Amino acid sequence: MIEQLTKEAIELLQKLISKQSFSGEENETALLIMQWFSDHNIKFESKVHNVWAKNKHFDPSKKTILLNSHHDTVKPNKGYTRDPLLPEIIDGKLYGLGSNDAGGCLVSLLATFTYLYEREDLKYNFVMVASAEEENTGPNSLVSIVPILPQIDFAIVGEPTLMNLAISEKGLMVLNCEAKGTSGHAAHGNADNAIYNAIEDINWFKTYEFPKESETLGKVRMTVTQIGAGSQHNVIPSSCKFVVDVRVTDAYTNQEVFDIVAAHVKSEVCPRSQRLNSSSIPKDHEVVQAGIKLGRETYGSPTISDQAILTCPSLKLGPGESLRSHTADEFIYIREIEEGIDLYIKILEQIV
Repeated sequence: MIEQLTKEAIELLQKLISKQSFSGEENETALLIMQWFSDHNIKFESKVHNVWAKNKHFDPSKKTILLNSHHDTVKPNKGYTRDPLLPEIIDGKLYGLGSNDAGGCLVSLLATFTYLYEREDLKYNFVMVASAEEENTGPNSLVSIVPILPQIDFAIVGEPTLMNLAISEKGLMVLNCEAKGTSGHAAHGNADNAIYNAIEDINWFKTYEFPKESETLGKVRMTVTQIGAGSQHNVIPSSCKFVVDVRVTDAYTNQEVFDIVAAHVKSEVCPRSQRLNSSSIPKDHEVVQAGIKLGRETYGSPTISDQAILTCPSLKLGPGESLRSHTADEFIYIREIEEGIDLYIKILEQIV
C-alpha cells in the first residue's frame, strides 16, 4: 500500500506543479486535493481554498494530531531557465514551482494520512489540512479555519527540513517606526533633525542584545530594512520613517519584544502584526523522541511557516531542503518524497 500511495503522491505533485497556485489563487490545486480525497473515499471539508479531513474513526474523546502543509506558491523569480509550471523529472529530480516548498511535504503528508485513515486502533485522531495563503500569511490561510477544526493537541507542519526535526521556529514582527523632528532651512541648521534622531534609534536596533537567548534559535535578531525622509535638499525634514524586521525566538513573545523596544527608542513604533509568534515543541515530546530514535537530528528553524499561527506545540518536518525554497528552477528529489512518506509513517506508528 505504501508503494502505491508513494507513486500516487508523486503523480499528484506533478499535477499540482502544473496548476498556477499563487497565494490567493489556489482554486485549481484545491480541486486536485479534493479529488485525492474523493479517489480514496475520504470525506473532506473545504473553505475558500483550504481543504481538510478527519480520520475515518475520529473519536472526540481522544487527543488530535494536526498534519498540515500548504499548496500555494510564491511567484517565480526572473532567474528561471525552465517553465516553472512544467513538472519534469530529470536525473531523479522533479522540477517545478512549489515542488520543494512545499508540494513534496504536502503530498507526503496526504499519503501518510491516507495510509492511516481507516485504522480503528489509533491512540490519536488525525486532521489533515492542505492550507492556502501560507506564503503571504493571508486572511484565508490556516488561521481562517483553525477555529472550526477540532481541538489540536500538537501539530506536524510540512515544510522542507531534509526530514530533520525543527523543534522551534522564529517568529516575525515587522515594526513601522517614525522619528520626529523640527522642520527648518538647511542653511541655518537645526539640532532637532528627524534623520539624526532616527539614526540614534537605528543604532540602538543595530547594537542592542536581548538578555535571554534561545537554546535552539539563538538570539532575537533585529534588522532595519527600509528608510525614507525628506522632500528636497535644503529642507530639514520633520519626520523620518523606517522599518525594522524582527525575528523573535521562543525566549520571548512578540509583545515582550515590542515592550522592550518601546522602552528604549524615542521613535514612534507600531507593529504591523503581533500574531506571528515563535513556536516550539519540547525535545522530550513523544513525536520528537520518535524521530530521534530513527536517527533524525533536531534544530531550530530561522524561517517562518504556518506554525506561527498555532498555539499548540508543533514540529516542522518534511522532505526537501529549505535552501531550495523560492529559488529559480526549484526541484525536489524523488527519493526525498519516498523517504518522507516512509519516515512520516514510521514516526507516527511509534506513537499511535
